[in-house]
Amino acid sequence: MERRTIGAGALAMGAVGLGCMPMSWAYSGSRQRGDESLRAVHRALDLGSTLLDTADMYGPFTNELLVGRALKERREDAFVSTKVGLLVGEQHIVANGRPGYVKRACDASLRRLQTDVIDLYQLHRADPEVPVEETWGAMAELVRAGKVRALGLCAVGARGGRRSGARLHDGTIRQLQRVQQVFPVSAVEAELSVWSPEALDALLPWCEARGVGFLAAMPLGNGFLTGTLTPGEGFEPDDMRARHPRFTAEMMAANQPIVAGLRRVARRHGEDVTAAQVALAWVLAQGRHVVPVPGAKQERWVTENAAAAGLHLTAQDLTEVAALPGAVGSWD
Repeated sequence: MERRTIGAGALAMGAVGLGCMPMSWAYSGSRQRGDESLRAVHRALDLGSTLLDTADMYGPFTNELLVGRALKERREDAFVSTKVGLLVGEQHIVANGRPGYVKRACDASLRRLQTDVIDLYQLHRADPEVPVEETWGAMAELVRAGKVRALGLCAVGARGGRRSGARLHDGTIRQLQRVQQVFPVSAVEAELSVWSPEALDALLPWCEARGVGFLAAMPLGNGFLTGTLTPGEGFEPDDMRARHPRFTAEMMAANQPIVAGLRRVARRHGEDVTAAQVALAWVLAQGRHVVPVPGAKQERWVTENAAAAGLHLTAQDLTEVAALPGAVGSWD
């Protein structure tokens, strides 16, 4: 697979990563099987999808443990990204950016991942009660201690920006400007897909101008852009899409023209090319500093996603995708 180099630290990884969250968090629990997920991780590494993206809150903790089982055997084949800053309670999630906690959380992640060093340590969310510079300073100390190679930041929630009329990622950019004064940001992780392209407006150009890598989260629109979901079929109660406004039967039906457009482009490239691969290729085409991180928990989806790295969209394809109707239904 093509490799991409991102960030000032020249972090090298496969052009398509693997989001490990669905293996143990946020999606249908009945379909989460550890051994099957472990095979998916090994398949990704075999195909050159070296970026394994996880977080201590996924599970919580069980996702890192699962990834650690693979790393125990194949650490040299993988680029490991995990996150800190969120704690999961019974019915809530809270931020914790206290420096002491960050350092303890890193040590715990290292143990679960069965590794001596984390390639990319990301701040999941800033703690509103702790200056982000203090949290980032503690993370920078982990780099100097040799426990972490580089630092990244996940985009903050954007709903407030929608209501106020501000640009969607203004809050994230303000955080980036602050932490850059403390220690270099190597990567930003934020949603980017055909049906959620807002990062193109300001966040992606900000990263490109400063040599910061961009990890595209949810590049398949939580599975919608694969064309494998049936409107009205419903989701299990523990699946986050069961409560998501864009995944009601009405909104899924209304957004089918987006999937149909991706399929039209796919057909021009061959019978075996899928809508999902076109969606990932579109993300890849947004810049050499962009690495899509589709979530998957089965070998067949990992294989399909990895193949998107070899799909090169033409100017006509990109124009056609850009002309697709915008998504119907608010994220709020």
